[in-house]
Amino acid sequence: MTDRIALITGGAQGIGRACAEALAEDGCRIVLADVKDSVTDTAKDFGGTGHICDFGDATAITALFDKIEAGIGPVSVLVNNAGIAMPGDFLEYPLDDFRRVLDVNLIGTFVATQRAAKTMVAQGIKGAIVNMSSINAQVAIPAIPAYCASKGGVMQVTKAAALALAPHGIRVNAVGPGSIDTEMMAGVNANPEAFKRAMSRTPLGRAGTAREIGDIVAFLASDKASYVTGETIYVDGGRLALNYTV
Repeated sequence: MTDRIALITGGAQGIGRACAEALAEDGCRIVLADVKDSVTDTAKDFGGTGHICDFGDATAITALFDKIEAGIGPVSVLVNNAGIAMPGDFLEYPLDDFRRVLDVNLIGTFVATQRAAKTMVAQGIKGAIVNMSSINAQVAIPAIPAYCASKGGVMQVTKAAALALAPHGIRVNAVGPGSIDTEMMAGVNANPEAFKRAMSRTPLGRAGTAREIGDIVAFLASDKASYVTGETIYVDGGRLALNYTV
């Protein structure tokens, strides 16, 4: 993937950073975007550029693509990784929180996918888009209803986009992580009982690493996955296959 421009959203840390690392090793030119100021320094680790962007703001997303295209060139690999959870009690879950999660996780993914695809189609780029879904597209946790809804939506947007863009040679896939050792799992890691419970439903008996997600993303973005589109690959240590816990 030498010199392909890869934009990774939510790239300041965790899975986003791991995706950048894997894609950089495969030769991509890295562009990171995140709501956090640290994205600029993270991008420098890969010889790339970092941009601050709120992926709950559709106008900011389109402006980001305009800036990247004007300053660097067209994006040929897009990794839609930006996401938030905002847990809360189901019966008291604020509607504003629900909308905010959908804005970032689902609508932001759609807007970025659509905007990237427009340039790919216009310039004849046979690009690759990888969206970050979750096992919570298939199973649910009551304390994160908006997150579950958004990731199920990402799975379906991935399929719809794959069908729409296939005639242009643009592939769209998703990755569905299980329990991954990132900042989002820090609370579970710090609680021995919660960690034990999480591992009881994970047949491999451990949390995954961010780099294990990054490697799958890099595979889907590469020509090694040239006949793969519309799929969600679940990287969950066997969790979705599990029939019972002991």
